[in-house]
Amino acid sequence: MPPPADIVKVAIEWPGAFPKLMEIDQKKPLSAIIKEVCEGWSLGNHENFALQIADATNFYITEKNRNDIKNGSILRLTTSPYQTAVQLHERIQSSSMDAKLESLKDLANASRDITFAQEFINLDGISLLTQMVESGTERYQKLQKIMKPCFGDLLSFTLTAFVELMDHGIVSWDTFSVAFIKKIAGYVNKSAMDTAVLQRSLAILESMVLNSQDLYHKVAQEITIGQLIPHLQGTDQDIQTYTIAVINALFLKAPEEKRQEMAHILAQKQLRSIILSNVIRSPTPINDEMAHQLYVLQVLTFNLLEDRMMTKMDPQDQAQRDIIFELRRIAFDVECDPNNSGSIEKRKSMYTRDYKKLGFINHVNPAVDFTQIPPGMLALDNMLYFARHHQDAYIRIVLENSSREDKHECPFGRSSIELTKMLCEILKVGELPSENCHDFHPMFFTHDRSFEEFFCISIQLLNKTWKEMRATSEDFNKVMQVVREQIMRALTLKPNSLDQFKSRLQSLSYTEILKIRQSERMNQEDFQSRPILELREKIQPEIMELIKQQRLNRLCDGTCFRKISSRRRQDKFWYCRLSPNHKVLHYGDLEESPQGEVPHDSLQDKLPVADIKAVITGKDCPHMKEKGALKQNKEVLELAFSVLYESDEYLNFIAPDKHEYCVWTDGLNALLGKEMTSDYTKSDMDTLLSMEMKLRLLDLENIQIPEAPPPIPKEPSNYDFVYDCN
Repeated sequence: MPPPADIVKVAIEWPGAFPKLMEIDQKKPLSAIIKEVCEGWSLGNHENFALQIADATNFYITEKNRNDIKNGSILRLTTSPYQTAVQLHERIQSSSMDAKLESLKDLANASRDITFAQEFINLDGISLLTQMVESGTERYQKLQKIMKPCFGDLLSFTLTAFVELMDHGIVSWDTFSVAFIKKIAGYVNKSAMDTAVLQRSLAILESMVLNSQDLYHKVAQEITIGQLIPHLQGTDQDIQTYTIAVINALFLKAPEEKRQEMAHILAQKQLRSIILSNVIRSPTPINDEMAHQLYVLQVLTFNLLEDRMMTKMDPQDQAQRDIIFELRRIAFDVECDPNNSGSIEKRKSMYTRDYKKLGFINHVNPAVDFTQIPPGMLALDNMLYFARHHQDAYIRIVLENSSREDKHECPFGRSSIELTKMLCEILKVGELPSENCHDFHPMFFTHDRSFEEFFCISIQLLNKTWKEMRATSEDFNKVMQVVREQIMRALTLKPNSLDQFKSRLQSLSYTEILKIRQSERMNQEDFQSRPILELREKIQPEIMELIKQQRLNRLCDGTCFRKISSRRRQDKFWYCRLSPNHKVLHYGDLEESPQGEVPHDSLQDKLPVADIKAVITGKDCPHMKEKGALKQNKEVLELAFSVLYESDEYLNFIAPDKHEYCVWTDGLNALLGKEMTSDYTKSDMDTLLSMEMKLRLLDLENIQIPEAPPPIPKEPSNYDFVYDCN
């Protein structure tokens, strides 16, 4: 007979004694269990003791997480979080350097546990650490020369403990003094600083800037871009990542009026070229966190264009009107006429003719074209940049189109305005960076005026595509759609330079786009006739049943899951599989990831499918609601699901990847008789349905299927043609 579900068999360790095997009743209060354990070893004052997981994490067992204890777990009896916090609080103030170093190391390790962190913070531990940092340099200045490695470790463990404690979100960042900020900034500004200290100092500065506007101003007074840039010129990618993160934070929190000034400083300090040579073109592969920080920097840089994008042109502003005159002068090489040459009407007529050739919508007053926002004045800035820096290409486009028939003319002015608007949409100018995006483009770090160069390549592409399509003015929107597709397809390949981007666009001609579209249409089986739709509806249930069987078969094979704590540190493994008769879930803990099939007898725990009440996903899962778990990144949140059974009991999962997540949520929903709604099911349905449709319609290829059935022919006048078998 299997043991009751509330009884867990564990081993409990105590230093100097043999481990004790015992059964824990999960219904009993945790304090009563600890008391029982203490009495077994004749230990008094059981309230001063607690149970920990006996592994590298050393997390305390609490009433909240006690259900995570599994059969065969090894626990450790140890001092309570409060007692441990009091002891470490005293030990880190020791006059002995060795004792202080050892206690700070223990504190850095223990602070990862939110239960301990709460107790240490209640003892005003954060203030003690900040005081140690503030007085540390002066206090150990002499020791630093004699015992430099020891001093570096001392400071490193102090800052590590500080970061771990603050990471729980219990204490507000607004409480720190200017002296503490100066000290942390000082560690960043020093050229020869311990790597661990530098990394944690940069992390602290980033958190300060992002979490408090008041602290932003204080940090901005202590740290300059020039002091941060040397950290990018090393080879440690972690230090480079944290450095760019601090620059991004300062950029993001800077007031509107200071962002352009900061961008100017970044340009002067050659930040872009340093990142290009030391990070993007480094032999070390770029990890996800670095890719995210480069993406954020890219977005923040392009967001500087928002001001011009949302600025309308003032038709009365002579300086702005002079830019349009400059475009006309460069295109037609017109010398400025003296004031007395020609009548006003003649000059106006000449201007109108030239503005029409330049492709403006309003030939009389082109300034009106730039009153639409977006793109506002940004379009005019792009046109002037193109005219000045790519003069030959500019003149060729204008003169080439002015020599065509009116209806086949590609209007340079209108095209530039719409293209600028499109490029702003593609690059999401004005939008805040996403928290989980890694979509940076190396080519934008290869030029100081990358957006303008991007425009120059794109406007030449637009003119080329216009000619290939033999477009007329009525086809303007169609051309813009094709150009957008060409640009988007070229960007997906992440070209390393603007030249690579340009060459990729050369291969994406209008003819090639048509071929790609045709191929995609064929793959999507984009037939909308009624017989085809009816066939799809008929086949769909068969395909869904096939997918369901595949999901259940995968559940019968089973999956190895990692145990992940609230601090995202990986623990041991556990395995879960469905019985072949689809009636029971078998699961149990594993010491390591299995290389082959897991034997049935190693999975001791059972959960009858009939007892399952619901499948819960994402942030609604109980293991995602815990305070520590709020720090989980979005990726972990998207892989979490739980099975609710009996009286509010849960079996909690975090899938190893998105594929396994979809397989398990689909399979569990299928067991409960619910609809399978994952992205994986939709993808499988589309693929299998498309294949089945193609197989069934194989003989109908290249034959047009009518919308309505053919008419029944008239009856023949006689039936003499019928063969008489007699």
